[in-house]
Amino acid sequence: MLEDWRLMIAFRYLVASGGDRLTSHTTIISGLSLVIAVGVLIIVLSVMSGFERELRQRVLGILPHAVIYKSDADLNSLEQELLLNKDIINVAPLIEGNGLLVANSEMVGVSVAGINPEKEVNVSILDDFFVKGSLKRLSETRFSIVLGKRLADHLNVNIGDIVTFISPEVRMTLVGPLSSTRGFNLVGIFSTGTDIDMNQVYVNLPDLYALQRGQGTVGIRLLTANLFTVTEAVNASMSESEDILYASVWTERHGNLYGAILMQKRIMFLILMLMIAVAAFNVVSTLFMVVDERAGDIAIIRTIGASTNSIRNLFIIYGVVVGSVGIFFGIFFGISFSFVIDDLVKQLDSILGLGLMDEYFIQYLPIDIRLEDICLVALSSISICSLATIYPAWKAARANPVEALQYES
Repeated sequence: MLEDWRLMIAFRYLVASGGDRLTSHTTIISGLSLVIAVGVLIIVLSVMSGFERELRQRVLGILPHAVIYKSDADLNSLEQELLLNKDIINVAPLIEGNGLLVANSEMVGVSVAGINPEKEVNVSILDDFFVKGSLKRLSETRFSIVLGKRLADHLNVNIGDIVTFISPEVRMTLVGPLSSTRGFNLVGIFSTGTDIDMNQVYVNLPDLYALQRGQGTVGIRLLTANLFTVTEAVNASMSESEDILYASVWTERHGNLYGAILMQKRIMFLILMLMIAVAAFNVVSTLFMVVDERAGDIAIIRTIGASTNSIRNLFIIYGVVVGSVGIFFGIFFGISFSFVIDDLVKQLDSILGLGLMDEYFIQYLPIDIRLEDICLVALSSISICSLATIYPAWKAARANPVEALQYES
């Protein structure tokens, strides 16, 4: 166990630099560099964790975990078979398609999902994000539609307005092939804060099936207990049924994005840890200056019986204290700034008109401050600072006390 005098002297050196302003300023700069490096690392990890959480919980809470496509429109028997799988929580029928949505001289390409509103609420959290109307209103009248707020604003439409959907499926007429076109009554507007608000619309399943003239592939969307075992659940279900044409899972649609987020988080952690390592070298330079400044003190302590190990540990404690203070305030700065960074980005975006979030799958900066990230940053940072102090502390312990006292005299 370390003696109390070493800790006391280390703190004394920290708060009083013996009148040497250069050493004092260098100590402050060393601490500030750690504050900035650790704070930035906390902010970046919180943002990357936020993107991961929003993709996993929000986007994949709305879009299917998996879709199993069937050879015919009779889904009841297959739904019952799928529910026998303990990894599948619930199912709902689904038809998917693409087309153009037209209103007020505006035209937008969209993905359309034909759903059963009563069953859809059991597999999707979309109904939680409606700002006007609801998902269940799709079943009240034929040829109704719900869409996202960004899309509604772009088309300048509101509840009760008619929007025209143009399907890529063609029908033969006396004048030649024509696209299937139908007016839909807008009965609901949702706002998820993601790209879904701009490119995904929902209609009643029989309405889309009729518009596609039975040419669309009918499927069943699955809500699974575990996102990361969905492939195994789908494979098990496909092996037990002969009516399944094929299946798609979320990893095929969004797996690259999810993997990229995790990879970027790891890469940014490594890059910013290098920043912390650079900041730790400032602590090293401070230690060398303190060793030179306190050479006389070291010599006196040595002459009254202190061992080289005690001297070494004294300066290791000094470096660790400087590092710990910087890391503590860096974590405080990072957590505090994380709570306001989304508002700052929005204000900066509105002033400069840069469209900072336009390229992302969500339209805001998500923050997810995780205790494990903070602990990892703290432990990694203090380890780097501790390792960085070893060499200057070793040099201090090897100093010749006789030469130091002669110099002091």
